[in-house]
Amino acid sequence: MAPTKSPAVEIDVAGRPVRITSSDRVIFPEPGITKREVVDYYLAVGDGILRALHERPVTLERWPKGVHEGMKRATRSDPHGDAFYQKRVPAKGVPDWIETVEIAFPSGRTADELCPTELAAVAWAVNLGTITFHPWPVRRDDVDHPDELRIDLDPQPGTDFADAVEVAAVAREYLAELGWRGFPKTSGNRGVHVYVRIEPRWDFTQVRHAAIAFGRELERRMPGKVTTSWWKEERGEAIFVDYNQNARDRTIASAYSIRPLAHAPVSAPVTWDELPDVDPRDLTVRTMPARFAELGDLHAEIDDVAHDLTPLLELYAEQEAEGHSDLPYPPEYPKMPGEPARVQPSRAKKAD
Repeated sequence: MAPTKSPAVEIDVAGRPVRITSSDRVIFPEPGITKREVVDYYLAVGDGILRALHERPVTLERWPKGVHEGMKRATRSDPHGDAFYQKRVPAKGVPDWIETVEIAFPSGRTADELCPTELAAVAWAVNLGTITFHPWPVRRDDVDHPDELRIDLDPQPGTDFADAVEVAAVAREYLAELGWRGFPKTSGNRGVHVYVRIEPRWDFTQVRHAAIAFGRELERRMPGKVTTSWWKEERGEAIFVDYNQNARDRTIASAYSIRPLAHAPVSAPVTWDELPDVDPRDLTVRTMPARFAELGDLHAEIDDVAHDLTPLLELYAEQEAEGHSDLPYPPEYPKMPGEPARVQPSRAKKAD
């Protein structure tokens, strides 16, 4: 006998009715977290998730059937996954109060993406099966000039979260030298993200160059422990500064976003001082609401100051003068101005 389907429920989100279907569907089997619990989690951290997404184009990472063993996310090479990224707002069934904004991809194509202006939009997206929210680093009033520099510290094989934390400490020192304030968070897995608000005066290419300059400076300060090498075969056992997360149409899971791993971890804001003692596995859908109720949004002051990107752009120019060229873009991008040959080094040697 097939299991009975739970009736839809309507919840009130700040005065806005939002319909939740199949509310008892199990999304994370291991801890037994249901779809309704996912909705309730995002409401519990409402101020934080809305601050992270407010008036930003957002790509939705949808797992409509839940995060079950053996399920996989669709990719460009294999589009037949159980989960997928959705960049365009659905053509049907969208409430008239849902806000969108048009963005342009590197290919020149455009799309209307969700642009949350109220918490009800988050709940609506969760009802579609959204687990993770991936906001662009721009606001809808100017989608071509980022207001956020994103420093993504990504552990490579042979390294772990502790190594990323060690690099983050040096990043903090460098930010202090620049007179900038960075806001750290866990990635929800093994990495560390640091966000810096910047004045929206520079385009994606310039912000990406600033991220390259910052990564190279970390590389210089921590030789052998940090890399900006795009090709995995060249990275070694080091923390990769993923500069391409600042390229157009590349996004990072937002603060407070749930990650699609079995224990339902969250990309959680942390203080610099607690970062060395944090275990990211402890920051989950079940534990974060109490932490948020006690500490509030640790990124609450992120919009207080917007920094001038000029020092990093000047550093990039100095590095360029010393012979350091631009670095490769992701493979799905068209050939970009100033980009070196996008050829894997081992293949290039064989061709030679």
